[in-house]
Amino acid sequence: MTGRIFKYAFLLGATVLVLCAVLFFGVQYAQTKEETYAALRQEARYASRGVVISGAEYLSTLDDDINRVTWIAADGSVLYDSEFGTDISNQKQYEEVSAALADGEGHGIRKSVSGGTQTMYYAVRCSDGTVLRLSRPMAAVRKALVAVAPVLWIFILVLLISGILAFRTAKSLIKPINEIDLDEPDAQKIYPELAPLVDRIRDQKLTIREQMDELAGKQREFSALTDNMSEGFVLTDADGIVLSVNTEASRMLGIREAGTDLTAPEAADNGSEKPAGHNIAPVRDALAGALKGNATDTVISIGERSVQLIVNPVISRGKVTGAVVLLVDVTEREQRESLRREFSANVSHELKTPLTSISGFAELMMQGLVSGDKVREFSADIYRESGRLIALVEDIIKLSRLDAFDEQEADRQMMERVDLYSLCEDALDTLRPAADKRCVRMTLTGEPAFVCGVTQFVDEIVYNLCDNAVKYNKDGGSVDISVEKTPEGVLLTVADTGIGIPFEQQERVFERFYRVNKSHSRSVAGTGLGLSIVKHAVQACGAKVSLESQPGEGTTVRVLFREN
Repeated sequence: MTGRIFKYAFLLGATVLVLCAVLFFGVQYAQTKEETYAALRQEARYASRGVVISGAEYLSTLDDDINRVTWIAADGSVLYDSEFGTDISNQKQYEEVSAALADGEGHGIRKSVSGGTQTMYYAVRCSDGTVLRLSRPMAAVRKALVAVAPVLWIFILVLLISGILAFRTAKSLIKPINEIDLDEPDAQKIYPELAPLVDRIRDQKLTIREQMDELAGKQREFSALTDNMSEGFVLTDADGIVLSVNTEASRMLGIREAGTDLTAPEAADNGSEKPAGHNIAPVRDALAGALKGNATDTVISIGERSVQLIVNPVISRGKVTGAVVLLVDVTEREQRESLRREFSANVSHELKTPLTSISGFAELMMQGLVSGDKVREFSADIYRESGRLIALVEDIIKLSRLDAFDEQEADRQMMERVDLYSLCEDALDTLRPAADKRCVRMTLTGEPAFVCGVTQFVDEIVYNLCDNAVKYNKDGGSVDISVEKTPEGVLLTVADTGIGIPFEQQERVFERFYRVNKSHSRSVAGTGLGLSIVKHAVQACGAKVSLESQPGEGTTVRVLFREN
């Protein structure tokens, strides 16, 4: 601050001195020029009288080392010139000559054509009509200014003195400010003018303290937010030292607190309990890459969980200043992906089985290896396997449509008023022949009810539930279907007395191609997609499905629809 005050004070003094010097020399220059014009005018008037009397002879007697003398006729021709003789151009074109001829006197400053220097001219008209002109180079004016050049040294001396005074003044002004005790600003005597500054310092200290408290509060809030994240979160500095770690990351990585060097091999060996199979080497390697500016996004295994590891460098002004580690538990997603791959494999298998049978039967018939009485039997087998293949493809198409179905789009365009009881009656009529073959009794109870849904999807739900209840029932069993209105909506219940489902497998029966008893399922016609279609159709209609079952006693499936 001392330097700034000195600089501004010195610049102010120097500016004033420079302006004064410019003003002084400007005034001096103007005054010298006017004095020169006055001298030329006086001399020209005297000489004009002599030239009228004696002519050029008088002019030749003038011994003037300063002025150039030119005698000009009324037509502008030169009668006499003290430096260049008469062999020069017509002078009437110049302003001082034309002004003298017109007004009696004239003057001007211009570059001399003959001499090539900047020159002052003064012309006087003589009584005989001729013009006498005296001229003097501007160099003479400048020489007069050089005479006062020593004044510059006075200005320089004053400038140096002002610089010294400015420096001492700046130090004396700043000294009381530098001696202020920031912890106790009111304990010292200061300039009255500094009282507002001291007040602001005191207020600033209070503000800083409040901001520190606020930052501490935000830090606690940040910790609370990150600790309640379902994802693991770790923030490190440029050396890999943990600055912040939330509860989930501590659990996954075995890091108990901040300050741990996550790049060190012993990063997790800090006394915390580690889960089985705990290994943070992939995290450590990804962090090392991030601290070099390389981001990582991959899936790793921590214990028995699949975790998506996202590590990004924190870059400030082109330099890596730290890294952010995000750990997302994607076990369920990976399981779904596994189920998708399993579904693809099952589809391939289920499609291959009937196609293999059809191909085998057709090959035997093509080669003539089937006798006439067997052709009908083989044709029936081909027809049966073709029907199974068609049913499988149709069910896969239904599932694909349900997978791509947007419930919100349905709310706007496809949702309608569906007669659930009527669809149950249709399903009973369709399945009764198959039920009668196994002596399975089918009953429908309840009352007409309308639900909100898509007719095609609701029909798939009713038909597949009733179809499964008949297929997986015991001979002589029963299927009870009921439709009833409840405060929550319209409840569809399909209960059978079939083989039942073990408790540990009940969550998987809605998966595609999943069958509880595969040996029994092979003897039952079907694609293994019925309950999966039910699940997706229920979701598309905005309904809810639940299942209860006891092995050997039967299964009850309930679907709660929104009433319309």
